[in-house]
Amino acid sequence: QLQLVESGGGLVQPGGSLRLSCAASGFTLDYYAIGWFRQAPGKEREGVSCISSSGGSTSYADSVKGRFTISRDNAKNTVYLQMNSLKPEDTAVYYCAVLVSHPQQPMCVMTRRYDYWGQGTQVTVFS
Repeated sequence: QLQLVESGGGLVQPGGSLRLSCAASGFTLDYYAIGWFRQAPGKEREGVSCISSSGGSTSYADSVKGRFTISRDNAKNTVYLQMNSLKPEDTAVYYCAVLVSHPQQPMCVMTRRYDYWGQGTQVTVFS
């Protein structure tokens, strides 16, 4: 059964850091782009970052550029989101998702319809 599980969320003060993980089971991530998305209370879900299957292409929302870094370890079947200099406005439930329907694309695109989603992990930045 194809499954994505996020972990690493928590409570952190402004300026702090967290590293989110997205572990896949039931399939290999090697061929697929992965995206990180977030949804804050009362707001629509938004794309945060994505990484191509090779890792050679990454993309970030303007609001997180220079603070967040996406990476992948295909040997561990896991994708990471390193979040530094966190701000209260980063508070949200963070989801990872996999783009199975468009394998091995050279570029990743956050606006595509991602096929499978994890259950989410809460990130709360408070002062």
